[in-house]
Amino acid sequence: MLLAVDVGNTNITLGLYDGETLGPRWRIATDHASMPDEYGLQFVGMFANAGIAVDKLTGICLASVVPPLTNKVVEACRNYLQRDPLIVDAGVKTGVRVLYEDPKAVGADRIVDAAAVQHLYGGPACVVDFGTGTTFDAITANGEYLGGAIAPGIGVAAEALFSAGAKLMRVDIARPPSVIGRNTTHALQSGLLFGYVGLVEGLVARFRAELGPEMKVIGTGGLAEIVSRETDVIKILAPWLTLDGLRIIWGLNK
Repeated sequence: MLLAVDVGNTNITLGLYDGETLGPRWRIATDHASMPDEYGLQFVGMFANAGIAVDKLTGICLASVVPPLTNKVVEACRNYLQRDPLIVDAGVKTGVRVLYEDPKAVGADRIVDAAAVQHLYGGPACVVDFGTGTTFDAITANGEYLGGAIAPGIGVAAEALFSAGAKLMRVDIARPPSVIGRNTTHALQSGLLFGYVGLVEGLVARFRAELGPEMKVIGTGGLAEIVSRETDVIKILAPWLTLDGLRIIWGLNK
């Protein structure tokens, strides 16, 4: 079995693959203060809870956009799962040609997503990833990573609003009863959810103008489902796209 690990700024997402089939998957909070032993114990606990013996694991493929945590997670995998991860970096085969001006500046997760799209859906495509940042990634008809756009994530925008507004409270990111909020909670929910729907629709239209009318739109990340319910521009919902990309990259490097 293969363990795919995506270390993000807000969450660490993990999934177990038996061949091409994704089985148990987990999200845990990214915690800079946690030590390798703490991460390792969490990993072992996940396996135990899923009823899977650690010795069934044959490999680990890891992508990280949090350099200070990468070595901690690698050490946890080595000491508790008895495997050294394949880390997606400049020396790893991804099957994706990167056309960014500085290829090394592209987050590993964005290249992993592009690898998944190239193999599973084909280009041209726009991947909208609802994470710490809301990222828009362009994949050409030939499966090349072209570039994209980065906006603050919904959670980041919400935290900034709550911190700066003395009378604004934290709210769940959820659909309010109507666009016009008649209390502060619903007004905040409307601005956050429908505001980001407008952002997505606007940027997708601009990407389509450059990539062509046949461009596919794939939504992924923690809030992809709730946003996709409010717009018809996201045609493919793939919440575990990055994990699929890690599985594909693992296969290319075996």
